Formats: sequence, C-alpha cells, structure tokens
Amino acid sequence: MHEQLELMLDLDIIDAHHHLCDFSQSYPWLEGPAEPFRYHGDDRPLRRSYLLNDYLADAQGFKLAGCVHIENGAADPLWEAGWVQGVHDSHGLPSAQVAKASLSDPAALPHLEKLAAVPTVRGVRDILNWHPDPRYTHTARPDLLNDRAWLNGFSHLAPLGLSFDLQVFPDQLEQAARLAADHPETLIILDHAGMPIQRDPESLRHWRKGMSGMAAQPNVVTKISALGTNDHSWTATSIRPIVLETIDAFGPNRTMFGSNFPVDSLYSSFAALYTAFDDITGSMSVHERRELFAETARRTYRLAPDATTGNPERNGAAAPI
Repeated sequence: MHEQLELMLDLDIIDAHHHLCDFSQSYPWLEGPAEPFRYHGDDRPLRRSYLLNDYLADAQGFKLAGCVHIENGAADPLWEAGWVQGVHDSHGLPSAQVAKASLSDPAALPHLEKLAAVPTVRGVRDILNWHPDPRYTHTARPDLLNDRAWLNGFSHLAPLGLSFDLQVFPDQLEQAARLAADHPETLIILDHAGMPIQRDPESLRHWRKGMSGMAAQPNVVTKISALGTNDHSWTATSIRPIVLETIDAFGPNRTMFGSNFPVDSLYSSFAALYTAFDDITGSMSVHERRELFAETARRTYRLAPDATTGNPERNGAAAPI
C-alpha cells in the first residue's frame, strides 16, 4: 500500500470514475466466496458500505470540483440510480452518474427511459469485458458487440440523450472502434484506458493499436483509471507509459482522470494516485492539465460550471469532442 502523501494537486479535479455502495442492498459481485480471487485481487475490504462521507475522506486535501458516480453492480440498477440521485439532492455530489443497463435485454428500452428521467443520469454502462480466463471475464459471451439484440438496445441511447461507458479488454478494441464508427451520434467513453491487462511488449503493442483505432473515432473519449487493477504494486514509473501514451493518442481534450475508488483503494491511497497523475503530467501546459483533471470530464458528463452544487442542466447527447 502506498503511503499517504502530503503534497496535494493545486488544480481543480473532477473525478470521472468512482463508486459508492450501500451494503444494505445486494451487490452480487461482492457476495459469495471471495476466493479464488479475480484479477482485481482480494475484494474483502470492499464488502461494506462506502458512502459519500467515506469517499470525501479519501479525497480530502484535493480541490474536488465534482465527481461522476459509475454504477457499482447493484442487483437493482433502478434503485441504485435513484439512491445516487438522492445523495446528490442532499449533498450536491456526485455531480452526475452513469447507470447500469443490460442492452441485450428485451425490456432495455423502458429501462433506459426510466434512467433517462433521473436528472443526474448522463449515460449507461453495460460491462462487456470478455476473456477466456474465468478470472478475468465479466460476461459469458464474446460476441455482444456484434449481437443484434444488444445493438438494438444500444441504438436507443442517442435518442434518449444518453452516452455509453464502454469497458472492454484490448482484444475487443477493434470491435469497439467499429461500434463507434457505426454509431457516430452516440458519445462513447472508453473506461480504464482500454484496460491493458498484460504489460509485456507484444501485449502493449496490441493495446496501442487498439487505442489508436478508438482515438480515430471522433465520438470517443477515454478516461485513465483503474490502472491498479492490473498492476497491484504500481508506481508512478510503472504507469507512466500507459498514462502518457493514452494522452498522446486521444489528446488532453478527450482524456480525463478517474480514481476508481473504492476499488483502487486496494492498491493505493487517493492522494498517492492523484499525486502520480500530477507528477506524470507535470511538464504539460496548465491548459492541458486543466483539461485532463477537470474540463474534459465537465464537458463529457455535462456538468454545470459549479459542478458540486445544484442539478446540472440536461442538454441531450454531448457533442463529440
């Protein structure tokens, strides 16, 4: 575990990817036997409520200008979206949220309509990570990106003003780029920098190629987050190439940082993570750093200038940036 660092970033940050958890409800991925451990490691420390005050304690010392809640796998996605909305209404945070939707479900459209009516919902996530190793895969099907029923569900997003948070592994990035090209009207946010789960030279070459294909699509932005899930003993040196190459591919105006807390609290403190992001981007201009730490997230998730207060205005689908 990285030690808490006293140096705090002297820039506003909008955390583009974090989770909350009310453990009085069901979260299937945090239930059942803990072992054998999946790729994110021993998640037993996560098997408790993680509420807004817990998150704010982790982020203490930073100029938190806003944050985006990403669905945390609650068994009832509509309950989760409503609960997060209630937290926002009471505290002004999270500033916005991405809710859960199973797009291949025959009832996807009415579900999406209900989510779109929640003021803080900006988009949805349907985790698509497939891997032949059961420790890594999130779905039993490798073909959802080409599935007719799933694509039909996806086609409803743009008309409802919803973006899509896309979570896949590098082997799926070529398919994902075709999805983006076929649906230029839908804003796609590539989670976790394309999840480079293997860091050997050939795997990284394959990841770079996939990231280049995604960056070529103007309706795709990305967030750098969850790097610790694939590098549990990370250092600023070990993640530096992933961070810089992602920024080089997408540009600062299409790249944002996220904590992935509390999951990434398994590997470091919030302060250590954001201090590493600060160090890695230290040679960039102030404008570029403002984009990375706050402004790309503000545009992507349509946050008001004073993101921590009030209800952000809903303006329909965000324009490609």
